[in-house]
Amino acid sequence: MDTVNPLLVSSASGLKMDVNGGEMRKNPTLICAPLMADSIDKMVTLMAKAKATTADLVEIRLDSLKNFNPFEDLNVLIKQSPLPTLFTYRPVWEGGQYDGDEKKRLDVLRLAMELGADYIDVELKVAHEFIKSIGGKKPEKIKVIVSSHNYQSTPSVVELGNLVVKIQSTGADIVKIATTAIDITDVARIFQITVHSQVPIIGLVMGERGLISRILCTKFGGYLTFGTLEGGVVSAPGQPTINDLLNLYNFRQLGPDTKVYGIIGKPVGHSKSPMLYNEAFKSAGFNGVFVHLLVDDLEMFLRTYSSTDFAGFSCTIPHKETAVKCCDEVDPVAKSIGAVNCIIRRQSDGKLFGCNTDYIGAISAIEDGLQAGYNMSSAAGSPLAGKLFVVIGAGGAGKALAYGAKQKGARVVIANRTYERARELADVIGGDALSLDDLARFHPEDGMILANTTSIGMQPNIDQTPMPKDALKYYSLVFDAVYTPKITRLLREAKETGATIVSGLEMFIGQAYEQFERFTGLPAPKEQFRRTMSKY
Repeated sequence: MDTVNPLLVSSASGLKMDVNGGEMRKNPTLICAPLMADSIDKMVTLMAKAKATTADLVEIRLDSLKNFNPFEDLNVLIKQSPLPTLFTYRPVWEGGQYDGDEKKRLDVLRLAMELGADYIDVELKVAHEFIKSIGGKKPEKIKVIVSSHNYQSTPSVVELGNLVVKIQSTGADIVKIATTAIDITDVARIFQITVHSQVPIIGLVMGERGLISRILCTKFGGYLTFGTLEGGVVSAPGQPTINDLLNLYNFRQLGPDTKVYGIIGKPVGHSKSPMLYNEAFKSAGFNGVFVHLLVDDLEMFLRTYSSTDFAGFSCTIPHKETAVKCCDEVDPVAKSIGAVNCIIRRQSDGKLFGCNTDYIGAISAIEDGLQAGYNMSSAAGSPLAGKLFVVIGAGGAGKALAYGAKQKGARVVIANRTYERARELADVIGGDALSLDDLARFHPEDGMILANTTSIGMQPNIDQTPMPKDALKYYSLVFDAVYTPKITRLLREAKETGATIVSGLEMFIGQAYEQFERFTGLPAPKEQFRRTMSKY
């Protein structure tokens, strides 16, 4: 039973095009704006906003209305909606707000159907009875979505398959399954069910770990996804905004053959990598999408998403060191550093190759800062040669900076909360070690260089700093790998003491050049990267 998407028509080229003359699209997956408001007037205002975002349809959440007169209000909503309508009247027992008489609730959905709704959503628990009750009275154009919501977890593939059969058996036109991600690998099971489904299916996974289900449903053949009108106002956990779907992820340009890239981290929502890469992919006409990947267990993630469609990853805190062990092959420099920040899946055999672009990005940015700040000539060798270079942090980025500074002839000191980890890294690269507590009193000479590679001072903890202000006067240059915010408290206070400062944004852009080239095989659009990041 294959429902043709009524809101789209095919062009001669095979691309999909909006019937109302919108942009060309490479997939038929619809964007639905969920609308929640306590009055009909507000609902009508939201419909106009949804139309302006170029959403394909609106979901009207009747359970969010305070005063509701079914016959009159449904007529207004259906007549005034500039977009096709999906009516949902979600009861408390399925995660909604309606707590009244069940018969009245179902009567309202029947009425919406009779008055000209395009879709209605009925919960699996009552679907058999509901669909039987409408019998032959169902108008031709209306599609009944039968939905199942699991707010605890994502069942196994077998259980999900059985659930699809159960939903189909009710007479549903469209199957909807929403589950909850405990781990990002849970989403793979929904993708598996979606891609093999013989019926129109909406498969979404709630929560931040489920975000990719809402973007990549285009690739795996989902009927629709939900996008909100504004950030933070969601009808289910983890919904992106319509603006992000369209302008950040290029949602309508994604298709079955789109390659998937992403930033692996924990936390990861702050990362600007998707802005950087997706804009560059779009400009270059490269068929890829770059997403946030909130990963708890790196090995399990890479094992689960093992298809060559998942083609490359940037790696951030806390996974850079584990990544070395997870790759089939590791670049010698990354091996020496003991950290990988870029993983490429070879298309020929699916093997994972790991490399490190952090140290190039950071060290170049610091050298540029020294040359600009002290009018040094780049012909005279590295301005880092002979300098005392203090690295805060002994994780993946700390290792990369320590390695890079040492290569340039600097004398390296590692400061870390746990002295043992600092000592370990110092022994490997040939340097000295300190505990972070002792760093404030450490000033064997003036004109030192300081590089923070920890997440101290990153949003939302912008009042934190790894170093008291009065200790910063011994440094001629201070670098902070944190780039959200661009100017951290550490950098602000360093500038006030007269040091040259280098933002983590410089390292971020620098390390992204090589990654982009490895991901795409195309030259990095350096000017565009700078323009993109200047917006943030």
